[in-house]
Amino acid sequence: MNKRMDNLKGSLSDILELPKDIMLDLPRITMIGNLQLYIENHKGIIEYNKQRIRINTKDGIIRIIGKNLVIKTIVTEEILIIGEIDQVEFSE
Repeated sequence: MNKRMDNLKGSLSDILELPKDIMLDLPRITMIGNLQLYIENHKGIIEYNKQRIRINTKDGIIRIIGKNLVIKTIVTEEILIIGEIDQVEFSE
C-alpha cells in the first residue's frame, strides 16, 4: 500500500511540477565541498562518532565517513554535519 501511495504521489508531483523530496518525504542532501553536509527530512541519528555518522531516513540509511565529523546543528528534520567528509553512502 505504501509503495502504491508513493507512486501516486510521484506521479502527482510530476503533473503539478512539485519537488519530489517534499511530496515523497525523501531526504534532501546538500554538500559543500567535502567540508559540510546538510540533510533535510531525516528521521534520527543511528550512530555518531568522529569517523562515522549514520542517519535514518524514510528510504534507508545515509552513512557519512570522514575525519573530525561533528554535528553542528540538529533540529526536527534538518541536520548539519561538518568535518572532512570522505564518503556518503546510501543503504536500505
